[in-house]
Amino acid sequence: MSIPDRIYRFARPIAKYSQSVLRWKRLAFNEAPPIFGNAKPKSGSHLLTQVLSGFCQIAPYAYVETEPVRTVKKDGGRFDAGQVRAELKRIPSGVIGWGYVDATPENVAFLCQPNRVNYFIYRDPRDMLISHVFFATDMHEGHGMHDYYQNLSDFDERLKVAITGIDRDGLYMVDVLKRYQGVFEWLEQPQVLCIRFEDLIHKRDEMLLAMLDQVEKTGYALPMPRAKALGIIVETIQPKKSKTFRSGKTGEWRKYFKEEHKLLFKEVAGDLLARLGYERGNDW
Repeated sequence: MSIPDRIYRFARPIAKYSQSVLRWKRLAFNEAPPIFGNAKPKSGSHLLTQVLSGFCQIAPYAYVETEPVRTVKKDGGRFDAGQVRAELKRIPSGVIGWGYVDATPENVAFLCQPNRVNYFIYRDPRDMLISHVFFATDMHEGHGMHDYYQNLSDFDERLKVAITGIDRDGLYMVDVLKRYQGVFEWLEQPQVLCIRFEDLIHKRDEMLLAMLDQVEKTGYALPMPRAKALGIIVETIQPKKSKTFRSGKTGEWRKYFKEEHKLLFKEVAGDLLARLGYERGNDW
């Protein structure tokens, strides 16, 4: 990490905290319930964090954490349960946390307490795969699959590997079905509001109001009318400000999935799309 980046990451929380002190005219931020925004990677996490930044303007939250809490390391390794739990506990009071966290018993026990608010965003697996391939190939040179994808002949071959996964030559990536096992584990948690990326795009207001409901279910009353709160959150949604923004569209898989990809996906994933509600069956 460069020195300017280190300075920014040190200074940002101080600046954000100072802004919130002025906005809310208080020094402590422990009145509103703790919020954690969780995501399936490449499934709308930055859209979710923009929504959460809007929460800081409608309720007394200090700021949204800069860095996510991760289960999987950037180099492909995994943090142990104690490390993940420690990172979750390290989020300061009144600060909204976010990350890419598995539904392990330890994480569920900590996050799914009655006084906490949890969101989990996921996406059509086909669009997730397209986003993953573009991100790993063109946008993130440090990605574990970057060099391998670069050496493949074209996008079609990369997409095949993304569907089937890989376990050779020191590279390991699970197939698309195994990738979504963790999604089902979060879908089973009644205290987590699970959000489809597509609904946050096409049913935006409905989903944002559901997110506000989740806060008020803890017994906390928002300090402003819901209509005003909704308008403020909508203003904070600016996807193009994300460094990893590519298109922000839904259904783009149709541009890239050829018949061979469809057949391979169905062979590997089975009824995954139907179980997630994206298709009625396997005839797509």
